[in-house]
Amino acid sequence: MKEKFNLRREYEKSWEFIKESKNFIYLSILVFIAFALLGFFLPTPSGISEKILVFLVELLELTKGMGAGELTWFIFSNNLKSSLLGILGGIVLGIFPFISSLLNGYVVGFVGKVGVMEAGPLILWRLVPHGIFELPAIFISFGLGMKFGTFVFKKKRLEAFRDYFWNSIRVFVLVVLPLLIIAAIIEGSLIAFAA
Repeated sequence: MKEKFNLRREYEKSWEFIKESKNFIYLSILVFIAFALLGFFLPTPSGISEKILVFLVELLELTKGMGAGELTWFIFSNNLKSSLLGILGGIVLGIFPFISSLLNGYVVGFVGKVGVMEAGPLILWRLVPHGIFELPAIFISFGLGMKFGTFVFKKKRLEAFRDYFWNSIRVFVLVVLPLLIIAAIIEGSLIAFAA
């Protein structure tokens, strides 16, 4: 006989899996911070800075004229893709989420540096509300993705694969998704209000 679905129990299992995966989540945070600091304090090679600036200009063009609702959906769908890819992309030894942590950190550091040069250090405080919910969701996703890739080192690989996959999906639906929804509403409203 199948167990009856119990949301509270599923939610508890999600947090248990997050606790089990904490070292991988810490690793994603550490990589992100390390490369954010590199992006902020070290001179950026001109080829890389040009590519980042082109990407940012394209992003601004894409979102120009969007209302709060459109911006919220745009932010949510981008973060959703990034988080889901962060988890599922970890299947190959956790390489994709590791690189994503590194690149995201570097871009945040670079953008922070450009913002400080243009508007002064107080601009960094304006970025805080944008990351309160979004960054934990991204770190959890990337951390779970890195853990997912370790199934190949387990004796019972198929069992480990299934365990990591279903636990990660549970965490994604019950923890990451709500965080991304809240983050998108806050960011969409703040950006539309500031425009």
